[in-house]
Amino acid sequence: MTVLVERVDATAVVSLNRPERLNAIGGSLLKDLHAALTEAASDTDVRAIVLRGEGRAFCAGDDLHEFEAQAREPETHIAAIQQITRDLMLSDKIVIGAAHGYAVGGGFEWLLNCDLVVAADDLVAFFPEMRIGQFVTGAVTHLLPLAVGHQRAMELLVLGERQTAARLHALGLVNWVVPFDELRTKAMDVAAQVAERSAFSVAQLKRLLTTDLHQQIPRALDLEQRQTIDAIQGADAADGARRFRQRREI
Repeated sequence: MTVLVERVDATAVVSLNRPERLNAIGGSLLKDLHAALTEAASDTDVRAIVLRGEGRAFCAGDDLHEFEAQAREPETHIAAIQQITRDLMLSDKIVIGAAHGYAVGGGFEWLLNCDLVVAADDLVAFFPEMRIGQFVTGAVTHLLPLAVGHQRAMELLVLGERQTAARLHALGLVNWVVPFDELRTKAMDVAAQVAERSAFSVAQLKRLLTTDLHQQIPRALDLEQRQTIDAIQGADAADGARRFRQRREI
């Protein structure tokens, strides 16, 4: 399975499980992750979800070794990516990201879709899309300017420079930075605290805080999907994916 699910008391721990590919996003992972998040969201005994990655990374973004297959059916691939954002942000459950190693492209976007984020001190996150002729997803075109302002969002998205855990914390994009060997413990502690709160009140709070987003996120996702499909089908994306793989940037 490309995604593992473990129940710990009232917490569903959802783990991306392609460690040999740094949990890069492929068709099977998208299908399994959607199923895992849907099941956790519908389980009344689950009070919080922890999203993490097995191996050396949280998620290295799109699996560029699958680029040709993705380019043949870009609508299906991008729709599946955007569905994960809906699963993370538009459910009633609090999602806690627990990130280490790399969070790149789509992986970084999913991290920003979480309600709370615990980062290991080795986390490196960046958006490579503008450099390799692709386009961002995960509604970050709407969410990131809200979080950090227009100019910082442009810096992060256009320049695509690597961001450390400390910088992400300073920008307000992660809540806690801990040593790697304390990452899971801290994430589970936060989840346990969430589980102690009123399930009704927490669900209502998340609904209220995301009321506007329920309209704005789908619009941003649809716009991003069209731009990403155009980018994938362009010559820049194929060449950029090849050069990114050859440089082995992660």
